[in-house]
Amino acid sequence: MTKSDGLRAPGERHERDDLYGRLKAFEGVSAATTGVGKDPVNAPMIRHWCEAMGDANPAYDGPDAIAPPTMLQAWTMGGLSGHADRSPAYDGLFGLLDGAGYTSVVATDCEQEYLRPLRPGDRITFDAVIESVSERKATKLGAGYFVTTRMDIRANGEPAGKHRFRILKYAPVQRGSEVQEAGHPGAERSQPPLPSLPPPPPLPPLPPLPSSSPPPPQQFQQPPRPRRPRPVINRDNAGFWEGVSRHRLLIQRCGGCGTLRFPWLPGCHACGSQRWDTVESCGDGTVYSYVVMHHPPFPAFAPPYAVGLIELAEGVRMVSDVVGVPYGEVRIGMPVRLEFRQVDEELELPVFRGVGGEGERCGEGEGRGEGERCGEEA
Repeated sequence: MTKSDGLRAPGERHERDDLYGRLKAFEGVSAATTGVGKDPVNAPMIRHWCEAMGDANPAYDGPDAIAPPTMLQAWTMGGLSGHADRSPAYDGLFGLLDGAGYTSVVATDCEQEYLRPLRPGDRITFDAVIESVSERKATKLGAGYFVTTRMDIRANGEPAGKHRFRILKYAPVQRGSEVQEAGHPGAERSQPPLPSLPPPPPLPPLPPLPSSSPPPPQQFQQPPRPRRPRPVINRDNAGFWEGVSRHRLLIQRCGGCGTLRFPWLPGCHACGSQRWDTVESCGDGTVYSYVVMHHPPFPAFAPPYAVGLIELAEGVRMVSDVVGVPYGEVRIGMPVRLEFRQVDEELELPVFRGVGGEGERCGEGEGRGEGERCGEEA
């Protein structure tokens, strides 16, 4: 029987149903029992998390501090050495999928439910169960199965939260060949062989060049450089990119407490207010940190190049290219000044040029009118 429009041969359908039935048998099976967090909830990890996330909420500091709720999973992670109390069920499920050709994996999403705040000193234990295995789904990555694991987390023996983690185990589509048959890992549509073509006739010989004529230069045409990735513009940050189009670097200012924030967000991380307006950056800043990108290469970029975390004069930080100085001369604390660079016919980006003078600051030098200051209202 041929396959067309979702119809499958009886033997193949039986094979699919048999695999799904074996996968469903794992639902409800424990993946970890009485797992123990490798460290109690502690202030250093909370501080590192908050610094990495740029979260200055005062609830996470001081003698009555709590841990950020989104750290829930962090206290259960086993690190590079893993957890010794993991059951063989998860490995058995993965082995079954691997054996059927679903060898690739990608994390898709997670859900968290918070039952009580976690505080420094809390001892974390947890149980994990394979909650569900989906029917076979066709995705752009390839056909596969979604596997959801639920973790029930306790602090000092009390329920503290639930964490659901969902992955897709799939058979990757074979690129460069016909689209993979949805439902059969590794299978490709058979194509009739191409008819053989007669060899082309030989080209006539070129006439010899005069002995006094130099050989013609070879013409090499450089292939066009791929375009840079486009920024993701949504309703939360559209105002920022509209400002860039007018050569203005706009910073959000909370309408409740006046705190400046960047990148743009729908609410204030300091007081939670959703009211805001903007101020325009004067464009001066310093290199707070930086990296020099060598590897891996990206087609639209020419390594090595410097990427800086720029601390603006207004106090917020943003990531951008550092230009105008050799990448090997970029240093922490180096003064920089904003400019806008036309990357291609559609994209213009804010970048920061290294400046030599330590004394030039907002309102000094060229490019700003008299009376303009850092944080001027937009």
